[in-house]
Amino acid sequence: MTLDEYLQSLARFVDDPYARRMRSQFGAADGKSELAMLAAPTRDEYDQCCRLVRLMTPYEKENAERLSDAQVAKLADEAQADRAVAAIFLNGYALLKLKVKG
Repeated sequence: MTLDEYLQSLARFVDDPYARRMRSQFGAADGKSELAMLAAPTRDEYDQCCRLVRLMTPYEKENAERLSDAQVAKLADEAQADRAVAAIFLNGYALLKLKVKG
C-alpha cells in the first residue's frame, strides 16, 4: 500500500459520528484520542495529513517509514500541520508496512 492509498483509506471515517463518540469516551483528559486518529480522523486531522502528503517528494513518500523525527517535524511545519498529527500518521503507515511484510 502506498502512502497515498493509506491516506485515502482514512477518508471513509472522517468525522464519523460513531467514531467521534468513541474517541470522546476513550480520549485523554483534553478530549483527544491520538491513536484513534488512525481509524477515524477528524476533518482537521485528515486535512493536515492531506497537506503533508501533497508536500512530500516521491522519494519521501516511498521511504516514509524511514523519515527521522526531524524530517517529519520539518514536513509538518511546511504543511502547516500539527507535528504530532504528522508523526502519528506516518508512524501508523510505517506500522502497516511492517505488518504487511511480517
